[in-house]
Amino acid sequence: MKPNHYIRAVNSAARAMEEIDRLHRQGIQREDIYVLAHSKERTNELAEAADINTISVEEEGLLTTMANLFRSRGDELRAKLVAAGVTESEARMYEEELDRGKVLIMVANRQAASASR
Repeated sequence: MKPNHYIRAVNSAARAMEEIDRLHRQGIQREDIYVLAHSKERTNELAEAADINTISVEEEGLLTTMANLFRSRGDELRAKLVAAGVTESEARMYEEELDRGKVLIMVANRQAASASR
């Protein structure tokens, strides 16, 4: 995926949907937009409702996905973020945002430049 650092932390599911719609109106394809919340259920619900992606085996790789089965949720979230292309320090910062109930909206590399406009 490699989001090229277009990541936005939003305060609610409603704000996440607004951000996703804004990105889509800018011409970003839904398959290039990813969502991550602290709980797996919330992540999946938002992805399904907005018809966008989650960070999956394809982005993480099989070994990271397998290792995540044995990690705490915080460690798993950081591993997903690193697999998505952020640094370890950024992953810690974003995980803290997720701990506070925020939702992360990310855009895949080929679309990230236009997302920040």
